[in-house]
Amino acid sequence: MHVWMDIGFAAVGFLAGGLGSLVGLGGGFIIVPFLTLAFLVPARFAAGTSTAVIAVNALASTIVYFRQRRIDLTSAAAFAAMAIPGSFLGARLSSLISSRAYDVSFGALMLAVSLFLVFRPREAKRARWRPTTTRRVVDAAGNTFEYAFNLPAGLGAAFGTGFLSSLFGIGGGTVLMPVMVLLLGFPAHIAVATSMFVVLISAVVGGISHALLGDVIWEYALFLAIGAWAGGQVGALVASRVPAQLLLRVLAVLMIATAIRLMAPAF
Repeated sequence: MHVWMDIGFAAVGFLAGGLGSLVGLGGGFIIVPFLTLAFLVPARFAAGTSTAVIAVNALASTIVYFRQRRIDLTSAAAFAAMAIPGSFLGARLSSLISSRAYDVSFGALMLAVSLFLVFRPREAKRARWRPTTTRRVVDAAGNTFEYAFNLPAGLGAAFGTGFLSSLFGIGGGTVLMPVMVLLLGFPAHIAVATSMFVVLISAVVGGISHALLGDVIWEYALFLAIGAWAGGQVGALVASRVPAQLLLRVLAVLMIATAIRLMAPAF
């Protein structure tokens, strides 16, 4: 029985890693509900365990995206630097949230972001904030991506990414990826790859913080991480072959379904 449970954890990790990598989230939107709903894991331990697994998933995905040259390294470095202090703060505050408040808050966050994706304007409005910097990325396949965005707004979003990553154990890409695409004007494929790099940094910092606080269930994390490593690489490979608009639709559908499942027991 114990062996089958371990296999089940690895399978969930693979699913979380694959889907999380595909849409730039990190997989926490699957791992956290799995731990809290199926195993009744308290919020702080679900967040800590998920954050540790996300670090592994994000590393696997980032390696593939780096080889594809789809990571905006200059922006990613700046965003990651802002995500680090947010990760420390989120880990510290996670122990103060009750399980019910955690589920409702997590569900509400995901529902809000997913609805934003579903009902986003048909016409691209790239200048939500006045662009302050421009970028040009040429990937390994020779595709050129040129775009401009507001750097201070991006840095603020990155801080929130680190905070939410550690607080909820979701990877932080739940907020960063939609912000990068819909408000900052990043191309979807570049946003996914760059988001995963930032998720990697914030998850490593958040995972260490949670581990020092004793919030990681290592037996669960081990087998989830084994699956997430494989799933993260598969998802990153598939992402390069999926149309940008489909990526956003997949993101919205997954987040709505998870939000409803989490919030329903509280009402």
